[in-house]
Order: sequence, then C-alpha cells, then structure tokens
Amino acid sequence: MQLGLIGLGRMGANMRQRIRLAGHEVIGYDRNPAVRDVGSLATMVKKLAAPRVVWIMVPAGAPTRDTVAKLAGLLERGDLVIDGGNSRFTDDFTNAKLLGQKGIGYVDCGVSGGVWGLENGYGLMAGGDKKWITLAMPIFDALRPAGERDLGFVHAGEVGAGHYAKMVHNGIEYAMMQAYGEGYELLEKKDIVKDVPGCFKAWSRGTVVRSWLLDLLVDALEDNPTLADVSDYTNDSGEGRWTVEEAIDNAVPMPVISASLFARFASRQPVSPALQAVAALRGQFGGHAVMTLAEGEKLRATAPETAGAKASPGQTSAATTAATSPTPSSATLSATSPTPSPTPRAAKVAAKKTTARPAAAQGPTR
Repeated sequence: MQLGLIGLGRMGANMRQRIRLAGHEVIGYDRNPAVRDVGSLATMVKKLAAPRVVWIMVPAGAPTRDTVAKLAGLLERGDLVIDGGNSRFTDDFTNAKLLGQKGIGYVDCGVSGGVWGLENGYGLMAGGDKKWITLAMPIFDALRPAGERDLGFVHAGEVGAGHYAKMVHNGIEYAMMQAYGEGYELLEKKDIVKDVPGCFKAWSRGTVVRSWLLDLLVDALEDNPTLADVSDYTNDSGEGRWTVEEAIDNAVPMPVISASLFARFASRQPVSPALQAVAALRGQFGGHAVMTLAEGEKLRATAPETAGAKASPGQTSAATTAATSPTPSSATLSATSPTPSPTPRAAKVAAKKTTARPAAAQGPTR
C-alpha cells in the first residue's frame, strides 16, 4: 500500500521507517529538504495512486488546518486524509466538513508511543466512518504493536473520537507522572531511605504501580540519581488543559488530573502571587511577620524543610516534648521573662480588633 506522509520530525520520521519495514511505500514531505522524499505537496499527491491516503503529522492548530486546506485542493473524491497529530477534537469537525464537501474522507487518529514507537509500535485511537478506517487499516496494522489488534488499536467512534481518546490518555499521563514525581520527592526527603532509585526499580516488576512511565523514570534515575541540574520548569502541550476543560463542560469531577496540570503552572512561577496574598493576609489578621522577598529566600535556604510538620510514629515532636517537660508557672515566667513589646504591625492589628464597628441596623437574628 502507498501512503503520503506529511511531517517528518521525530515521530513522523520513525513512523515512516516502521511503515516501510512492514512492506508499504511511503512518500514523505517535510519543509526540511534534508529529510523529505519530494519537494512539494503537489508532487507527493501525483506520486500516489487513487484512492490516495495521506497522513498528517504536523503541529496542532494552524499548521494542521492549513495543511488540510491545501490537501482539499489537491486530492480527489474517494481519497482519505488522516490527522495523526495532537489536534483538539473540535478541529476535526471543521476538517471533516471541509474535505467532505469534495468527497474526501477524514479520520482523526491519536498516536501514542513517542520516540520509542519505531521499536515498540504505537498505540492508535481512530475516529471516523468505518469505510475510511477499513481503507487505512493496513497502515494502522503496520504502526501498532505486534499481536492482537485491539491491544494497540481502537476505532473509538465518530470523527473527533480518536483525538478525544488521546486527549484523555494524555490527561491520565499528566496525573501518573505527577504521582511518581511526588513519591520521588518524599523518598528523597526521608533520611532513613538510602536508595531512592532502587525503590523505583524494585517497583518495576510485580507491583501494582508498574508501568512503562515507571520504567522510563528508572532509566532517568540510573543516569542521574539525584536529578542534578534538571530544572523543575515544566511545560504542557495542551491536552491536559483540554481534558480539564472537557471535565468542566461535562460536570465530571477531575481533582487529580487538574492538580497535576496546576502543578505544571506553579513550576513556572519564580514567586507565587497567590501565596504573597496569603502572607499579606496573615499579617493583617494575625500580626504575623510579612517577610521581604530577600528574607523569604534566606529562610528558605536555612530553615529545616520539615518545620511545622507532624512527627512520624516513633519520633519525638515538639508538642510531645512540651507535654512531657516541666512547665514553669505563669508567675515564674513573668518574673524571669521580659514582656516583648508589640511590633508596629501587631499593634496596628490589635487596634483594628479593638476598634468598635458602626452598629448595624437591627434585623432578625440568625
């Protein structure tokens, strides 16, 4: 079978190679002359025999929409376009309508497998009419992992269903990565744990948390056990946001995936305006010290990270020590300890608390 493949980046190039290894002819186009097989979309289309099947692997959004529009002017009735990128499912409706007006089929296909797909195969989630799925099945079979088809391919439903399934897949991926990351941090912080990479490696076989993502984390920790010089700044590619938006639109509780997305937002903030507001409020209602940025950084660098935390079983907490130590009487304290003078901020807060508010109009008690 022939296939036109547009977009020969990291995934596209590997997909071209895997499809060729399965015995199919792939004619690839990319803006980069070093990797493409033909110099234009028009030339690619001319080299394909009808009915033509063209697979798009370019960035989501305008690049994909523009490519679909160009293909609409080059392909003929009975040809098929497959969008295998990470497009938002709502774009699929527009693409399918545009191509359908000319009798050209459209299938959206979520593709998972990353740079390892060449070796392991790709998980595929397709949406569209059954006749178009059938036309492209030899290509789907070439790309999916070896073995039973339904263990690596699904015809998820109508147009848009493939990308919708991939969107949810990526939302789950966000949450899984965040959970592994939080577990890593806690293990690193606990002084009695001496082999953090070994813990993750021991989980990789036979445990209920084993997964390919866990295997990849094991590989990363073997290369860099303390993740030295790895920035915590974490991007998101869009699918996590879309998943949360869909949860809101469909009234689906999604606390874990939402939290994992928000954690990525927090990773990009050098300072949290939300917590600045919290600190300012604590100063207003309780007279607590409001530190400058420099003071906060100094404290962050010197204060124990477990300050204020509850002691683990078997450990002595500050509260336990206070309960078991002799308590001096108030008279003793007053005789031996000077009374601290209130800070200007504390005095201001105290004045606010003691200032009578204007009497409200009498109404029914509640």
